[in-house]
Amino acid sequence: QVQLAESGGGLVQAGGSLRLSCTVSERTFSSSAIGWFRRAPGKEREFVAAIRESGGESYHVNVVEGRFTISRDSANNTVYLQMNSLKPEDTAVYYCAAAPVIATMTRGTATYWGQGTQVTVSS
Repeated sequence: QVQLAESGGGLVQAGGSLRLSCTVSERTFSSSAIGWFRRAPGKEREFVAAIRESGGESYHVNVVEGRFTISRDSANNTVYLQMNSLKPEDTAVYYCAAAPVIATMTRGTATYWGQGTQVTVSS
């Protein structure tokens, strides 16, 4: 059974940091690219970042480049999204996702989804 469980969301002031975690079922973690998407109020879901199953290559959408960093911890089957210099426009529900290849997510979709975690950035 594929499971993706997000944690780490919350309320933070602009300029602050949060780290989101996504714990993935072992089989899925070892065979899938893992990524993050977000959906802001009144907006469509958008791709944020993804990392290959090998952990050797990652992608970040331009609006978060230099502020957000995705990483994998193979020992714990966990993918992290470190978010620094947060802005009010980063407020959204953040979803962890998995797909067989990273290109699926950079095109805006995924095969498996977590339940989401709320991130709220106050001004």
